[in-house]
Amino acid sequence: MKNIVYFDLETRRSAAAVGGWHETAKMGMSVGVTFSTALNAYSIYTEDRAADLINQLQQADLVVGYNHINFDYGVLQPFTFWTVSEMTHNLDICLYLSERLGHRLRLDAVARPTLGGCTKTAEGTDALQWWSEYVKSKDPQRLLDIAKYCCYDVKVTMAVHQFGVKNGYVLYIDKNSKETKIDVDWMDDWEG
Repeated sequence: MKNIVYFDLETRRSAAAVGGWHETAKMGMSVGVTFSTALNAYSIYTEDRAADLINQLQQADLVVGYNHINFDYGVLQPFTFWTVSEMTHNLDICLYLSERLGHRLRLDAVARPTLGGCTKTAEGTDALQWWSEYVKSKDPQRLLDIAKYCCYDVKVTMAVHQFGVKNGYVLYIDKNSKETKIDVDWMDDWEG
């Protein structure tokens, strides 16, 4: 059985605070979360354990995320000499769909119709607020809030991926608010 690692992270700083979306390396990681199919378990990482997170991603047979190549890997880049995307085998669902549709979709626009109404539990801006509150108060509950939110995003990404593998398609909400089907070929990445 292949080790599929589903992955997401949240940042310490917003794009606006660091000078734009092209400055992901300056955003810092508040919490990173993975789910490993080999371990059948979630792992939660804080920034001081970024090297451990990168190691887990590097050892995976496949890393599956949503916009992780263009965003999350940029956030992790300061913690390694090597280019993270070059030392991992990846399926970025956002990138995969964007290349076929010609525009980017939010995770919710795919998850909600594909998974029968399943939605994200919060937004990235909420995670930034919780990080700010944690920095001020040192209340571990704020870090737990970020971890729970990030774990749920990993769970949703995993469910979308597994639906696509099983069915050969996913659904999305198009620009006209219409539910639309798109065929996906993720079986090779799943079975290897």
